[in-house]
This record gives sequence, structure tokens and C-alpha cells, in this order.
Amino acid sequence: MSALDPAGEGAPRDLYDVAVVGAGPGGMTAAIYASRARLSTVVLERNTAGGIMAVTERIENYPGFPEGITGFELAEKMKQQAGQFGADLREITGVLALEQRDDGAWRVTTDDDTLTARAVILSPGVEARKLGVPGEAEFMGRGVSYCATCDGPLYRDKEVVVIGGGNAAVEEGMFLARFATTVHVVHRRDELRATAIAQERAFSQPNMHFIWNGRVRRIVGETKVEAVDYDDVLDGSAHTLPVSGVFFYVGQLPQTEFLRGLVELDEGGYIVTDTHLRTSRPGLFACGDARAGLIKQIANAVGEGALAAIEAERYLDALDFAARQAGASTETSLRRDTWTQ
Repeated sequence: MSALDPAGEGAPRDLYDVAVVGAGPGGMTAAIYASRARLSTVVLERNTAGGIMAVTERIENYPGFPEGITGFELAEKMKQQAGQFGADLREITGVLALEQRDDGAWRVTTDDDTLTARAVILSPGVEARKLGVPGEAEFMGRGVSYCATCDGPLYRDKEVVVIGGGNAAVEEGMFLARFATTVHVVHRRDELRATAIAQERAFSQPNMHFIWNGRVRRIVGETKVEAVDYDDVLDGSAHTLPVSGVFFYVGQLPQTEFLRGLVELDEGGYIVTDTHLRTSRPGLFACGDARAGLIKQIANAVGEGALAAIEAERYLDALDFAARQAGASTETSLRRDTWTQ
């Protein structure tokens, strides 16, 4: 039964045992575990459930799906599973603040509402890092994109460029190769940072062209993207690449600004936790890509989500036990006072 709702009839609209901030694979798993443990649970998500996973064209390394599965499908399955255990999923514009009340519970303020939870699991996820070159912001939605699976079909029979050399750049580049006549991959180094199998597949794509040691200087066009100017970092030579679309994959930024000054963050803005996924503040736990850690994979986020929920449940059990003990001590003191009268 919910600690807030011992009758099991549903928690008040603004009062929960657990609030999960973010509905990526880590957050959704935390919601499944917490709600299945009969803790009243709310999930706050400002985008589509699944986070970055939801816009991943094909997932082949998540256990249980030997034929692969789209990120959207996997996200929907997780969402359905959390819902069937009673988790309340809310779409929000964004989390503005977290504040701890005098009773130890946490007040979560969003752009749309305010609610209270006795424990909070932070899984705010990450967003694509902006390179900041001229033309990037100006041509957003007019040739500049950060999501190949979202916008790839718009570039059928056109040339595009992918900026980056990690797994995201390579995998999304292969998706774009289904539509574009040529996918140019511009990378600052002379070798990719993607996994070996991703590199093998990319190099086998006949319409993927790799430009090594390239540094993008600006995006060129009138009303939409027409070309990319880049330099060779070794000899400084300048080049212009005529393309219709530019897809940036140059890293990610954790969505943790609302946590600055509240919990410990590392130099990159990622949430620091101990091995039990506890943050520097009691009652706040963290999991997923926004947590400080080396591995950013769906399977890892799912494992962290499960552990965060289990630790949150233990934390609440400890609070309830302490409250019962305090109540028993008070009753004993009252009885003793009566005896001495």
C-alpha cells in the first residue's frame, strides 16, 4: 500500500510517495518498480516518453528483442507497463525548482503545477549539444537538425552532412543513407569514436563519405541550408560542401540546470551519486544519462532506474519505521506520565 494512501484508493493529486523527473528508459523503469511496489508514483516528462530512445530508429542491443525494435515502440511498451501498475504520467513544460519542506518531503514546481513527493528520482536526460557556429541557430528547422530519425525522410534524393564521429553520428548517418543520395560525415579527428560494429556498417555504406580532420566554420544559405564551410585542421585549407541538410551530433548536455546549488554536479553538469544512486541530498536519487557515469546505454539506464526505485523504497521504509518508533516512544512516555500521577 502507498505510504501516503494506506487505504489504497489513490494518492491525492498533488501528493505522492515518489516523483520521477524524466521518462527516459531509466525514469520509466524507476516508475515501473516504484508503482509495482505500491508506492504512489508520478512521472514528469516534458517531451515524448522515452527521451532520446524514442527517436532512435532501431535498437538491436536491448535484451529480449533479437530482431530489434524501434525506440518509439520500446518507449511505448515501458509507458504502458508503468501505467498498468498505477503510475501517473504527466506532460509538463519543464521543472523549475525542487525545494525540501520542513517535514522532509520535496516540493516539485513545474511550469504547469506544483506537487509534493516524499522521494524524488531524477532522470532528466540530456539534449544535443549545439556547436554554436554561424548559421546553426538561424537555419534550425530549415536544414539544420539534431534528429535524423525525425527529419531524415525530408532529404530523400538530396545530399546531407553529419557533424560528429561517435555512435550517434554514425548510426544516424546510416539512417540518413536510406534517403539521401550522399551522406557526408565531417569529423575533427582522423578516426571515428563509434563502436567497431557501427564503424564496419558505416564504411560498408556506398553512399556514406567521410571527411577527416574537418572543422565546421559556418552554415551557408539564403532562406535554407545550401552549403557548409569547413577547414582542414591539419593544413588550414578551406572547403565548401554543397548540401541541403546538416545534422549535428557533437555531444550531449545534461538537463540539470534546475539542480544547480541543490545537489552535487560534476564539471560537466552531470548528477553525482554514490553506488546506491543517492545524491548529496537525502530523498533525492538519480539515474540515466544525466547521472555522472561512463556508460550511456539503454540497458544501463534501465538497471539504474530499477536500483534507484529500490533505494527510494528503502528510504521511505526507513522514514516510516522511524516515525512508528517515535510514535511508540511518545505513547510509552504518556503512559509513564499517567502511572506517576
